[in-house]
Amino acid sequence: MKTYTLDELQDKFIGPVGSPARDKFERELEIDLIGSAIRQARKDHHLTQEDLGKLAGVRKAQISKIENGAGSSKVDTVMRVFSALKAKVKLQIELPNASINVTR
Repeated sequence: MKTYTLDELQDKFIGPVGSPARDKFERELEIDLIGSAIRQARKDHHLTQEDLGKLAGVRKAQISKIENGAGSSKVDTVMRVFSALKAKVKLQIELPNASINVTR
């Protein structure tokens, strides 16, 4: 039986790195990971979605959407949620001629 690496399987079933399908998959995975991190931090702080929403100034439904990766959320909203959780956030953007670092 032949074995495959994870990279080989992703290339075969999702698409090679840099392809539109692979880029979409990786974006959705990142969104899921952010949502999971928020859910875990919320639970660690013994907060309900409603409690966190009140602390962040958003509705409970928005917290649910972020945690479940459903729909899109503004970066500002996600940053407000992390701020309400007292999380340190580092954002790094690299462009061809510029680099931006934001720490909050």
